[in-house]
Amino acid sequence: MAVLVVAIAVLGALHPETLTWIGPYISWMLGIVMFGMGMTLKVADFQTVLQHPREVAIGVGAQFIIMPLVALALVKLFALPPELAIGVILVGTCPGGTASNVVAFLAKGDLALSVSMTMTTTLLAPLVTPALTYFLAGAWIDISFTAMMISIAQMVLAPVILGLLVHHYMAGTAQKIMPAMPLVSVVCIVLLVGCVVALSASKLAAVGLAMGAIVILHNAFGLLLGFAAAKLTGLDSRKSRTVAIEVGMQNSGMAASLAVLYFNPAAALPGAIFSVWHNISGSLLASFLVHRDESREVINPVYNS
Repeated sequence: MAVLVVAIAVLGALHPETLTWIGPYISWMLGIVMFGMGMTLKVADFQTVLQHPREVAIGVGAQFIIMPLVALALVKLFALPPELAIGVILVGTCPGGTASNVVAFLAKGDLALSVSMTMTTTLLAPLVTPALTYFLAGAWIDISFTAMMISIAQMVLAPVILGLLVHHYMAGTAQKIMPAMPLVSVVCIVLLVGCVVALSASKLAAVGLAMGAIVILHNAFGLLLGFAAAKLTGLDSRKSRTVAIEVGMQNSGMAASLAVLYFNPAAALPGAIFSVWHNISGSLLASFLVHRDESREVINPVYNS
């Protein structure tokens, strides 16, 4: 997926006319991705949240505290103009992304905790994301809290709930649809990123390097501080790496979609670049953690991460 995202981003930058037509369909594409996420959820996932409320609360708290504050710090440090500042803030205030569940699995983290965190932050997003965005970015740009809340409910919450209901009440249909959903979701995310890059291609050359640096720092601080927060609150290494991955990997497609809907294409650049980078960094991190665990097991067979 990372390779495809990079390829279409290059296409969007060099030949924007091939992808700008996707603009009116961005919210629909995000809805399809979230529907796919909803179809992976089970009623048992909600039971997991109730059975381990402290762990989920630590992760969700870290998600909605660390990433927004890091975003604000980066915006001030780099003295970004409003149209780019709002994009970085949006990335920080969005919930965790579905890719984090895959990376947590590959990194041998706690998959149940990862799914619970993604699900919980996604369900909270219609209220928390516009509230945090208004609080952190309202001084720079006019933000409609109510309109953004309704959009997130329509693009994110409703499709997730619909997917969950299909999985629960139409199991036979869900089994037929599920094999195709990962591919459909990847296509939607790739096209969404390509469209965002195409719409802001004229500004990419001027701000691309700076945005790349900000995105890398945002992601890195999210991973490091997420791990530190989990450790400091007493979670074990396996759960701590899961929290780190969840905090560092955002639903950047949602951030880009909201930016296009409410602000301008330039504001969607941070989300588009984050979509490319966090897949790369997440894959590298998972590989590093697994190899480190294997090395420790060779040295000490009774080691338990």
